[in-house]
Amino acid sequence: MNYQTSVSANEETKTASKSKKSKNKFNEKPTSAYIGATWGVVIIGLLSYCIGLWNASMELNEKGYYFAILLMGIYAVISLQKAVRDKAEKIKVSDMYFGISWVVVIASLLLLIIGLRNADLELSEKGFYAISFLLSLFGAITVQKNTRDIDFINTKNEEEK
Repeated sequence: MNYQTSVSANEETKTASKSKKSKNKFNEKPTSAYIGATWGVVIIGLLSYCIGLWNASMELNEKGYYFAILLMGIYAVISLQKAVRDKAEKIKVSDMYFGISWVVVIASLLLLIIGLRNADLELSEKGFYAISFLLSLFGAITVQKNTRDIDFINTKNEEEK
């Protein structure tokens, strides 16, 4: 038995099997249940936060402050997710943009914490705003990720055809 021949044959089999696995790995779209769940999380988070603000007994400028933090946070996490994904896909992202994205995400969280800490609200209300804010941010990240995954897979499939 020729050792070199059998090793080469095994190597080719392993390589072919790895390429099939990696091809399937990138060809799996998120399930519609997962996509629906992520959209549900975003909608529930945003609606609960906004309904809570609408019904809150606070000044209009305070409501505007909390709403602006929500918008800033959502934009920041989407931007950060895009930058992280671009880096993972070897797409050039400037370090400045990446850093600014992190700074704005952290700033939105800190501004919410500072605002809630100093707000004249019940502890349960503060927790409600914090949880619905985080739910909205998480949902925005996952919706962005799903959108990017589906677009990537569709582009790959079109290139293969």
